[in-house]
Amino acid sequence: MVISGLQKTTLLDYPGHIACTIFFGKCNLRCPFCHNMELVEHPEHFPTFTIEYILEFLKERKGKLDGVAITGGEPLLNKDIGELLKPIKELGYPIKLDTNGFFPDMIEKLIDEKLVDMFAMDIKAGFSNYLKVAGIDNIVGWQDKVKRSIALLINRDPDYEFRTTCVKGLHSENDFIEIKDMIKGAKKYFLQNYKAAPDMKDLPFKSFSREELECFANIVKNNVDSVEIRGVD
Repeated sequence: MVISGLQKTTLLDYPGHIACTIFFGKCNLRCPFCHNMELVEHPEHFPTFTIEYILEFLKERKGKLDGVAITGGEPLLNKDIGELLKPIKELGYPIKLDTNGFFPDMIEKLIDEKLVDMFAMDIKAGFSNYLKVAGIDNIVGWQDKVKRSIALLINRDPDYEFRTTCVKGLHSENDFIEIKDMIKGAKKYFLQNYKAAPDMKDLPFKSFSREELECFANIVKNNVDSVEIRGVD
């Protein structure tokens, strides 16, 4: 397990909590709009943190932090991630974990062991557009894995959210027509507007307008309890 980053305070990564964010490098996907592409492709360029360092930091921050967000990259590439999550839980911190949903066995294991308090799963696109948006070739069984992860969170996880980063140039209305059925019965779904980082200005992607995002949200609303928009001024 290689921990590749630590943001010591965040008000954004774990809703309702003053948290820190722990970053893992590497990912099985190659989304062309990824804000952490350097971390995904070259985690060796980043400083590494030991579990012991993380735990000492969290002990010192008791009373100032009230949550830990785990992100990446894709954290569930690390089959031994429980070795980090368990002692964090023993310190009394709730944990939110971000995942792309390609590892349902790991999600189920962490739910069974009660090591994650909230999952946030990316829904990259409608299934007909998924591989293009995720930047990968066809992988045998990938769709079943995503479906199983969605079902696990809807049926077994007490606190979760699904979210899609909406990118003009990659997404269309058809994606959200498909997504509404993919996550039918979900509690929370967020449309996150794409915003280019400074080093991404040359990419052929743009943000959607509020009106366009509201149109997408209205498509999904009939099948999901709560649909909200993020990232629009």
